[in-house]
Amino acid sequence: MSTTFWFKALELILALGLLVMVHEFGHYFFSRIFGVWVEKFYLFFNPWFSIAKWKPKAKVDKDGTELKNSWRATTYGIGWVPLGGYCKIAGMIDESMDKEQMKQPAQPYEFRSKPAWQRLFIMVGGVLFNFLLAIVIYAGIVYTYGEMIINFTDVTEGMDFSTSAHKAGLVDGDIMLMADGNNLSSVNSDELQTILTAKTLKVLRNHKDTVDIKLPSDFVFQMNKDAENGESPISIRIPVVVSQAQPNSGAEKAGLTKGDRILAVNNDTTPSFTELNPTLLKYKNQVVKLKYLREGKECVTDVKVDDNGKLGIQLTSPTDIYKVTIVQYGIFQSIPRGIKMGVDKLVNYVKSLKLLFSPQGAQSLGGFGTIGSIFPDSWNWLSFWEITAFLSIILAVMNILPIPALDGGHVLFLLYEMNTRRKPSEKFLERAQIAGMVILLLLLLFANGNDIYRFFIK
Repeated sequence: MSTTFWFKALELILALGLLVMVHEFGHYFFSRIFGVWVEKFYLFFNPWFSIAKWKPKAKVDKDGTELKNSWRATTYGIGWVPLGGYCKIAGMIDESMDKEQMKQPAQPYEFRSKPAWQRLFIMVGGVLFNFLLAIVIYAGIVYTYGEMIINFTDVTEGMDFSTSAHKAGLVDGDIMLMADGNNLSSVNSDELQTILTAKTLKVLRNHKDTVDIKLPSDFVFQMNKDAENGESPISIRIPVVVSQAQPNSGAEKAGLTKGDRILAVNNDTTPSFTELNPTLLKYKNQVVKLKYLREGKECVTDVKVDDNGKLGIQLTSPTDIYKVTIVQYGIFQSIPRGIKMGVDKLVNYVKSLKLLFSPQGAQSLGGFGTIGSIFPDSWNWLSFWEITAFLSIILAVMNILPIPALDGGHVLFLLYEMNTRRKPSEKFLERAQIAGMVILLLLLLFANGNDIYRFFIK
């Protein structure tokens, strides 16, 4: 396997390790507040053996009995299977399926002995801490790096779109204005997700015509397929402005310099890199007439295209072409901004969940391979933290789903108990736990099976 594979795998393990530890600490935190015994606190799973474990010196009462409502009563460890982690809470039916403990009389330090509202806090603790972690990361990102903002209306050359977007009615160069009647602000992942899941779009075409576009119901899935096929669904249109000409290239020999904007190759207009690249491929190893703009004046020169279909130029970054605003945040300004970013991500992800309950949505499910593939090929702290924050949102949402064996399943039963004043029987909870574990195992196999199909077969 390639070095890139192992590098991405390491990034994935580091991110999931942090997220799992924070999630389980949320359960641990509220368990300790309410005096519930946490038997084990583990990062990763440890079937048969552990990489490391530590049991603090026990705290005892006057007669020498170990006190269970103490942090010292917990065994802490690291397992060898990096697929999650767990917090084993005494007196609770969980994935450990410790039936023998449940047969014994309930103890005051056990989960089952506590009021329903305390048990509810213990169960939502993991989800809450994952969401708080995302907010902390987003706040840290804007505090450390600031926030680069390019408004859609400032992208004067508009956007480039994939094949499916073209079929839906979008045209390269369209300037995005509104999605479902709401103004689009800056070009960022949240706004792009809003576009992908919208029903209608309003765009400015040719800098003069306002056009309304009704999108197909499966638009987001079509765009996902385009992405799988190597197309960028929506991207900023990049004018062909030379940053520099490479040594001994056709561009350097033709005299192209920084700031020159290429307009056409022979009779083919090339207003952006989207048109330039396929056009040059038609003229490999040929000399072409290149029309370009220099200081407001149109010029024409002969340029040799190399055998790879390249001129030998480096493009100017969009951030050096379009109006960019860098917003810097102090420590107190970064907190509300982090909260808003976390809430926006959460809302957008919850909205997209409904799309999973469809044939296309099921096909788009991915496992560890899909998650790992979104990490960069080389280390980048900003990308790592952005991805980790978003995964923390995903972990929080997925865990609160009302599926037995997930936190959401336990919450569902607790809400039933709080409303009816009747506690589900332990036998029912055991069967629900088993059913939930089977469902999760099947989902895990299906998602990772999709990965195998996409990466190795398709």
